[in-house]
Amino acid sequence: MDKIEKLSPEKFLRLKSLGFSDRQIAYLIGTTEDKIRERRLSLNIVPSYRLVDTCAAEFEAYTPYYYSTYDKGDDEIKASDKMKVMILGGGPNRIGQGIEFDYCCVHASFALKEEGFETIMVNSNPETVSTDYDTSDRLYFEPLTLEDVLHIYHREKCWGAIAQFGGQTPLNIALGLQKNGVNVIGTSPQSIEIAEDRKLFAAMLTKLKIPQPSNGTATNETEALKVAQVLGYPVLVRPSFVLGGRAMQIIYSDSELKHYMRFAVEASPERPVLVDKFLEDAIEVDVDCISDVGLYRNTEKDGITVIGGILEHIEFAGVHSGDAAMVLPPHTLSDEVIQTIRNYTYAMARELKVAGLMNVQYAVKGDTVYVLEVNPRASRTVPFVSKAIGVPLAKLAAKVMVGKTLSEIGFTKEVVPDYWAVKESVFPFNRFHGQDILLSPEMRSTGEVMGIDKDLGIAYAKSQMAAGTPLPLSGTVFISVSDVHKKEVAFVAKLFVDLGFNIIATSGTADVLEKAGIKVQRIFKINEGRPNTLDYLINKKINLVINTPTGQTPRADEIRIRTTAVYMNTPIMTTLSGARAAALGIEAMKRSGYAVQTLQEYHNSKKH
Repeated sequence: MDKIEKLSPEKFLRLKSLGFSDRQIAYLIGTTEDKIRERRLSLNIVPSYRLVDTCAAEFEAYTPYYYSTYDKGDDEIKASDKMKVMILGGGPNRIGQGIEFDYCCVHASFALKEEGFETIMVNSNPETVSTDYDTSDRLYFEPLTLEDVLHIYHREKCWGAIAQFGGQTPLNIALGLQKNGVNVIGTSPQSIEIAEDRKLFAAMLTKLKIPQPSNGTATNETEALKVAQVLGYPVLVRPSFVLGGRAMQIIYSDSELKHYMRFAVEASPERPVLVDKFLEDAIEVDVDCISDVGLYRNTEKDGITVIGGILEHIEFAGVHSGDAAMVLPPHTLSDEVIQTIRNYTYAMARELKVAGLMNVQYAVKGDTVYVLEVNPRASRTVPFVSKAIGVPLAKLAAKVMVGKTLSEIGFTKEVVPDYWAVKESVFPFNRFHGQDILLSPEMRSTGEVMGIDKDLGIAYAKSQMAAGTPLPLSGTVFISVSDVHKKEVAFVAKLFVDLGFNIIATSGTADVLEKAGIKVQRIFKINEGRPNTLDYLINKKINLVINTPTGQTPRADEIRIRTTAVYMNTPIMTTLSGARAAALGIEAMKRSGYAVQTLQEYHNSKKH
């Protein structure tokens, strides 16, 4: 008798009542989750669902909230004959995981109700709109695991399930759901696997003749070092199948890579580390599109793909797209580059047979457009793009996923606004004393804001106001940059001098500025004497800080400068591209000030 059969029905039920998942039981006795599930179902050990009375019995609760239990008692699920679609949410939020996915889940629920479906939301986060009483017809407060989702799907006799709107969490179980009889609607789990699996993805790009940065995979430290030596430093390393760029890092040497492989990640053949050649000073671009190509999978007809928005990052490549400031439409890219981006997007949506939303991240270096990654799902930028162009992309995508074509919906042409929308991220750094504020490939923001105007500079200035650090119109700018940025710093400093600002700097940067003929006041570094940079910040004698890092391991005094600027609510730019955008915004504000219009007024003025 094997270990599974030794689990008596009583012991099995006891383990489930104590909260052990099938996966945990499988691990403890050395077998697979599938075998444990098969055994449990053969014993008819399944959870029952109890109702949370949201009105405390004072009124009838119109939206049932359910939770599962293995304790004895009646199942309280109310029967329904309507066709049901399950929507998988994003789960608990944390720093580095915004609520943009929740927005998409809510819009999907509203859209499917309009199409006559009963909506079932599965999410384990009580603090989001998707779990509000008036969002879905039924709500399950359950973990987003294969086991729990399967229970609900089969108990409710759902027609289909949407895994596209909750981010990486539900996508990771999409293939398992399909293997267990779930109708995963929209883009197929097989297409999602092509986008996630590095080898399959590279083969697809080769077939489509679309360039991507040189890359490789590694399952241990030795393999990682070999890949890095072939590619050449710097390289971008990250685990596979992660959300928010977790543990993603730019590596500049063997010693940094060894440390990363030993302490930052657990690599295995099932979860290899991805190693990409990092394109320094490339312009990163995000594209969100909606496609109905997947609806025609088994026919000779061909669907269409419509781009929702092309967003150009203000920071150079290397900053996570959830943290980067972005401009819609692109503000520096040539028409040829933009058309190439469109063509690549259409080709990949067609090849992946996308039904619903797709996000693509590109890097533009010179005239070459590289594909960094493709996500056949909702992305963090979907809410921003939807509000900027006045088209509810998530809502339309949900209708596509249940069989409506884009022609039937009436969205067949890209909307290019005749105004500028700037996305800026909001960070929690003032809550974490001593935490460096430098942006990296790992997402750290907790929200985002929009600045919108007919003038790009004013749109950027508005985004900074909304993020809580409005740009100063006069005063003193402190500049301290790394050696690699010293050749560009004089140009940036002159922008501020021409706007009437005084410039102060420590010795190294001051030498460069003086050689360029720029008037600068020298001040002490922190360890040289007083008054130093920190004194100036604390005494409010600095109105804007421009401080770029000296390397992968910033010096302690740099961190103190940046964190003090945050605590004093002094605007700070940690990239020269951000500093140039700030100068553009200040110039526009000094020239013409700003006016306020509603989003609807901007939408009514847009051109098609």
